[in-house]
Amino acid sequence: MAQIVGGFIMPHAPHSVATPPAPPPQDKLEACQAAFDRVKERIRELEVDTVIVIGDDHYTLHGPHCIPSVLIGIGDVSGPVEPWLDVPRVPIVNNEPLARHIMSHGHNHGVDWAYAKSMVLDHSCYVPWHHAIRGLDGISMIPVYLNAGVDPLIPTRRCYEVGQAVARAVAEYEGADRVAIYGTGGMSHWPGMARMGQVNEEWDRHLVELIRGGDVEALIALSDQAILADGGNGGLELKNWVCAMGAFGECTGDIIAYQAMYEWVCGCAWAELKEAA
Repeated sequence: MAQIVGGFIMPHAPHSVATPPAPPPQDKLEACQAAFDRVKERIRELEVDTVIVIGDDHYTLHGPHCIPSVLIGIGDVSGPVEPWLDVPRVPIVNNEPLARHIMSHGHNHGVDWAYAKSMVLDHSCYVPWHHAIRGLDGISMIPVYLNAGVDPLIPTRRCYEVGQAVARAVAEYEGADRVAIYGTGGMSHWPGMARMGQVNEEWDRHLVELIRGGDVEALIALSDQAILADGGNGGLELKNWVCAMGAFGECTGDIIAYQAMYEWVCGCAWAELKEAA
């Protein structure tokens, strides 16, 4: 039977791929790359063959005509869709049988998945693939999108429940897949808003400690209004982390790194989820 063997929190900052207007100092760049490299190293050690990447649309894939709360890619995948990332669009190997199983299992057990038989990823799923999957032989990914960016937002509690449903679906899959979960995005940032470029390091470090302690209930308890005030509209991407924590199960967080990346207009954290004692 398939099993979830790893879980990770990480940023999906587009300027980690695209050239930012003001490049970060070399030591900060190296620290960020080392954090992504540590995730890749753990993926090898855990003998993962499929990664479920949880991201959120940035009004790029969808618009006012259709904004799905939860979407899974079940067919052809490529990326990125944004030309301003200035990297070639490439095909990305999807684990289609497992993706379809997660979709079907959800439809029979309370998760009304929207699905895409063909999709071009935006940076929220492409960047984690680029930094923390690309180059690992034999590893496929499954993209999952939550509406963590456009009002009306998916409730954070529901994100946790979706993660739990993914875990149940994986556990009932007949394949021998070894699966990891990436919860991506954050931390504090205000894309497209007056405060764009600011980073709330104090708020970020508070969330880092919640992840370290595995206090998912404290994350869920943060209201969308409080997150917007302290962490910006980009801070709402903690919903993706909560989904990953729901999929992984009771856990603590082994913090890999935190960087206040003003040059990337966001705070960035990396953590490995570990089973709670």
